[in-house]
Amino acid sequence: MWPASSCYPPPAAASRWRRPPPLWPALVNLWRGESDWRTTARNPGSGAYGIPQALPGSKMSAAGPNWQNSASTQIAWGLSYIDGVYGSPGAAWAHSQNQGWY
Repeated sequence: MWPASSCYPPPAAASRWRRPPPLWPALVNLWRGESDWRTTARNPGSGAYGIPQALPGSKMSAAGPNWQNSASTQIAWGLSYIDGVYGSPGAAWAHSQNQGWY
């Protein structure tokens, strides 16, 4: 995992994401705002958990049994969620900017 202050994921992470470079800033900004890219981030109001702030966090078990502390598992689940609900990180980021949540 790279530091939250980084602007872009390292090439190895990016290749796992299979997302073109123009989509990285939206995803980086989205999850920086949601969790600061911390695997153990918890929203005290809603209980949302992890990098993508899954609600409930246990939803991420669909991506792997180590969902509570694995950045790779949380990122895989989060990207699948974004693809299924918004179609792209850019659309999820735009929704977050307009609604205050995604």
